Amino acid sequence: MRLRQLSPLCMPVKDNRAGVGRGLHGITASNSNTRISATRIPNRVATAPLATSFGSENLGLNSDRMRATMVERLHSQGITNEQVLAAMQVIPRHAFVDEALASRAYDDASLPIGHGQTISQPWVVARMIASVCSATMPSRVLEVGTGCGYQAAVMSHVFPQVHSIERIRALYDMAKERLRTLRLTKVRLVHGDGMLGLPTVAPFDAIVVAAAGIRIPQALLLQLNVGGVLIAPEGSSAQRLVRVTRTGASSWDRQELEEVRFVPLKAGLQV
Repeated sequence: MRLRQLSPLCMPVKDNRAGVGRGLHGITASNSNTRISATRIPNRVATAPLATSFGSENLGLNSDRMRATMVERLHSQGITNEQVLAAMQVIPRHAFVDEALASRAYDDASLPIGHGQTISQPWVVARMIASVCSATMPSRVLEVGTGCGYQAAVMSHVFPQVHSIERIRALYDMAKERLRTLRLTKVRLVHGDGMLGLPTVAPFDAIVVAAAGIRIPQALLLQLNVGGVLIAPEGSSAQRLVRVTRTGASSWDRQELEEVRFVPLKAGLQV
């Protein structure tokens, strides 16, 4: 891992492998928002198949066991923040995916949610949330890229105030309905351009970005409190998680973490 100080206008991609700059080739909704590891084998939870009825008792009983197994797996993979693990235990991930994928909801994998987007791999969700609260516990947090709402739901059990922005209207509507169904009223959703952040609500103690840009948008860096932390995937066909801490009015420290693969960060709205 490397640590250095950067200005908001200079957040370059630090990955010199062949392929950088050629675009997001090969990154699709079936293989994105996940950690890249040559040794990782997809981990299916060994339990009875989930029922396909959203509200059935069998589904609830099975999902409780599957979530417990998922949390144990996350702990074995290095996630040790107890608040994050407790939140992952509480939030029903199967409630945020299509019923046809319910039996895979607790796999160690990302899953498609439509519109070329994914629900992130559980490890990625836990890693990103734990990373922004490794030093202090943020109070006001911004998520860029609501998607289906799962990560925002988990964050609502960790942070006092969560704002989440989604550019795709259909996903915004989906997330709003699912969060309403689960009575997670703490999350404040916005249909907007995530690359611009939420300047009327800023500053934030932490920002979690669920899509990869070539560079971290300056607007997001400027919306961090001094001492605040942003975590985001950065790069094109080669990506890494990057953790940025604002150290002053015009200074930021940057730390590169794991290699990942995410869907691209895009500007504008999709209605």
